[in-house]
Amino acid sequence: MRSTLYLLILLLTISSCQIRNKALPKKGDYSFLGDSLHIEQQLEKYKLPGFSVVVFENYKIVYSGQEGLKSTNSKEKIDENTAFSTASITKPITALLCHILEEKGLINLDDPIDKYLKRWHLPKSKFTENNSPNWKQFFNHTSGTNQGGFSDYYEGDTIPTIKQSLLGQIPRYDKEIEFLFTPGSNFEYSGGGYVIIQMALEDTLNKSIGELAQEYIFSPLGLKNTTMIQPNETGFPTNVASVHDKDGKVIKKGLPITPQIGASGVWSTPTDLAKLSIEIQNALRNKNNKVISHRIAQKITEVTTLKNAVGGWAYGWQRSVNYNNYDWFMCSGSNTGVGGNIFATMTDGNGFVILANGESPNRIPVMNQARIKLLTLMGWNNKRANDDIQEMPLSMKKQLIGTYNDFLYGQGMETKIVEKNNRLYIESAFLEHFKGKNNNELVYLKNGLFKIIDYPNLLKFDFSNEKVNSVTLTRGHLNVKVLLTKKEK
Repeated sequence: MRSTLYLLILLLTISSCQIRNKALPKKGDYSFLGDSLHIEQQLEKYKLPGFSVVVFENYKIVYSGQEGLKSTNSKEKIDENTAFSTASITKPITALLCHILEEKGLINLDDPIDKYLKRWHLPKSKFTENNSPNWKQFFNHTSGTNQGGFSDYYEGDTIPTIKQSLLGQIPRYDKEIEFLFTPGSNFEYSGGGYVIIQMALEDTLNKSIGELAQEYIFSPLGLKNTTMIQPNETGFPTNVASVHDKDGKVIKKGLPITPQIGASGVWSTPTDLAKLSIEIQNALRNKNNKVISHRIAQKITEVTTLKNAVGGWAYGWQRSVNYNNYDWFMCSGSNTGVGGNIFATMTDGNGFVILANGESPNRIPVMNQARIKLLTLMGWNNKRANDDIQEMPLSMKKQLIGTYNDFLYGQGMETKIVEKNNRLYIESAFLEHFKGKNNNELVYLKNGLFKIIDYPNLLKFDFSNEKVNSVTLTRGHLNVKVLLTKKEK
């Protein structure tokens, strides 16, 4: 099982071509999506065994499409009820569960998490002597813990306990989980942090995290094909997609077992994950929500950290793009031989979920093309007035043009500011990957800040000494200063 840090990017895979189709008239019939996505041809081209997608619009599921096989061994076709291992898509579900339990008075998320642990306690560290991390710092990866991700296990393997996992008595690690910085001061993607959450829940409430999720989320929402039960446990579903390697062959028994359930143990379908996303969207507008309260929806999707956090992170959800003037909450998951994405708008109830059962080189190109086509074909655009934009001084333009370190996402890639037709544009590999194009205009606002079209954070550049020295990224009450390194021509 691989760490899925920042996993919207996945730039090592084949880049998708730019899609220029205009949105087609739907009139309540979304069958055109199946004809436009060409998934069957994509599966054949990239040797991807199977693919499942669900699209929702205006708070309703409007399209469901499946292509390919559950397993190349059996030739049984994937259907709408076929569950996939969702990997790190589990994390926002775990964070949601904890918020529901807090609302019911069972835990307090502002408490130090160590007081809820019984089987094991947080290791002593100079970083936590005077700052013991609370639950929330584990949700948004600011607790300071390491252990990004974990290895896969299959039937016949010795399955470790979560205590052994935290002690580092597992493949990929040779020592106990540790703290890398003072909690709350930085960002480090930590699957191990979610294992700590799992242990705290189970130690405190004397139930497995799977039982708690079933009782408080899956059953109330009617998610009949979603579970935290693992393949080696009684009750594991039979309609599931096997994981496959890059040659399209089933890996071992095909069903990975995940002891680190709170981090990556959910099995689900795009339909169920779409229902969960829509419930959150309804809760955000405080209308038609049945299980998740308005307060919880706000809490779990609110951006709580910016520093080194890939453009913005909430409690389990990534908040990194602002495509077509919509704010999005999203999550990516990637295990060996399987993976997927949730993309959902904060308003208007739009989005889609994709799951596929192939290795990254087979899966990512197909998912990329589908995402870019869906964003184009659905025509979602939350148009806003541009009254706050003002003319950018020529001297300012000249100072900004150049090639810099990645000041938007902190992923070590180049970020360019270029001029086209007397306007400035940002060229970012991250935004190009998400949108399929790289024309992100940089505009100057009347309050002296800058905005990049389709990027969620506002920017304030420091122009002292007649050059650009740094930029401060701002989202709500959060801000972080990033030093700029301009590359010489």
